[in-house]
Formats: sequence, C-alpha cells, structure tokens
Amino acid sequence: MEKSRKADFPVERVRHYLEPGPVVLVSSACDGERDIMTLGWHTVMEFSPSLVGCLISAGNHSFELVRRSGECVINLPTAAMVDTVIGIGNTHGDAIDKFDHFGLTAESSDRVAAPAIAECHAQFECRLVDDRLVTDRNFFVFEVIRARVAPEPAWPETLHYTGDGVFMISGRHIDRRQQFRPGML
Repeated sequence: MEKSRKADFPVERVRHYLEPGPVVLVSSACDGERDIMTLGWHTVMEFSPSLVGCLISAGNHSFELVRRSGECVINLPTAAMVDTVIGIGNTHGDAIDKFDHFGLTAESSDRVAAPAIAECHAQFECRLVDDRLVTDRNFFVFEVIRARVAPEPAWPETLHYTGDGVFMISGRHIDRRQQFRPGML
C-alpha cells in the first residue's frame, strides 16, 4: 500500500469524507399533519435492538411532528430519486404537503402512525427510545420496530451527500465474508 501526501484541510468541511451513510427521507405524522424531510445525519448505534440515531434540526417542520408523536419512518430513496430528495430538502412542510407536491405515495405503516413512502427501496418504521439529547443537540435515538425492503436489487444505488450540493452514488460492492469470524458479521 502506497502512502499518500496530505495537505491541511478546513475542519468545518470534514463532512465531505465522514458523512455516515445514505441520504434518507424521514416521514412523520402527528395530529392530522404529515411531513417528509431529507436527512443525511444518521448513524447505526446498535444491531439488536436495532437503534438508529438521527440529527433533526429544530428549524425543520418534521422536528416537532417527530418529537410530539415519538415515531417516524426512515425511507431509503435510490439515486434515481435525487431531484425529489433535493426538492424535499428545499421546501417546508408547514407550507406544502410534500407527498402531494412531489407525487409520492403515502403507504400505511403497520406499527407507527407515520406513513411510509412507496417509491423508496426500503422503509424502517421507528419509535423514539431516547430523547435525552434532543433539547441540547437535536439528536433522536430510534428503535427500528419493522423493516420492509424491496428484494431487488439487493444493493440499490443510494445517494451520499458530501456537502456543497455534491452527492456520491454508492458504488460496486466487495464481498469479503469469508475473512470475517462468524460472530463478527
């Protein structure tokens, strides 16, 4: 392996390299209102139970819907939905119904009141299990209580935001399962 030369880099831009995963669409509902927001700041925190941490800005209309209802659906869009993902992120749910505006199909969820997005590859119904960091950091910890995933393709092309209006699309996959100890998969 060859060493690479490094140069100083602005610390406020490290997100270009460290964004944790694919951009998702979070759908929520409370007291007759519903919304969708674009979210790039999330992290898997535990496998079983399945815990996901999400940073939702208090300025986002979805923040209060999620906070009051204590639930949401994390929907995984594919790269083909990039313009919709951007459009949702550039609009406010208190001004428009994003399902209608963007032509998305709201599907009933089984375990939460929030609707899922039918056009997305995967849907993860979530309940809020830890809100200790919501007030200070806008950080919600959810437990995924139901997951639905389209069987094909096994590895969809997903969007990964790197900042400054630039996305990466997930690339080829490398299978190295044979190198892992069974308990580490």
